[in-house]
Amino acid sequence: MNPAPESTHPPTPIEQLCFEAGIKLGGIFHQYLGIPVAPRTAPALARAIEAAVGLQPFVERVRVRIDVRRGGPVGRGRFAYRYLTPEMLRVDLTISDGVHRVGARLQYRPDLRYPLMSLARPGRGRRPG
Repeated sequence: MNPAPESTHPPTPIEQLCFEAGIKLGGIFHQYLGIPVAPRTAPALARAIEAAVGLQPFVERVRVRIDVRRGGPVGRGRFAYRYLTPEMLRVDLTISDGVHRVGARLQYRPDLRYPLMSLARPGRGRRPG
C-alpha cells in the first residue's frame, strides 16, 4: 500500500480554522448524543456543552440549543425524559485565531434526515461589540 501523498502546501489559516470547527462540532455530536434530557434539564445541558467547548483553542463563541420536543417518546413519572438525539441539537460556533474567523453550524436537516455540519463564509477581523 502506498502512503498518502504529502500535501503540496501547509493549510492556510482559514483551512486550519475550518478543520478546528469540524472537530469541535463532531466532538459535540459524538460525545453528547444519548445523554438523558428533559425540558427542565435541557438549558443546563446546553450551558454545560457550551462551557466545555469554550475551553478549547480558538473558540470565540459557542451557542447550543436543545429542543426536547423533537425527540422520541417520553417515559412516565421519574422516567419522563428523552435521550438527546440529532433532531434536538443545534450548535452555532465561531472560531477565531485573532485575525481570521470562521462560523460553523451543526443542525439536523429533516429533508436529508441527517445532522449536517456547515460553514459560514470565513472572514477577517474581530467580531464587533
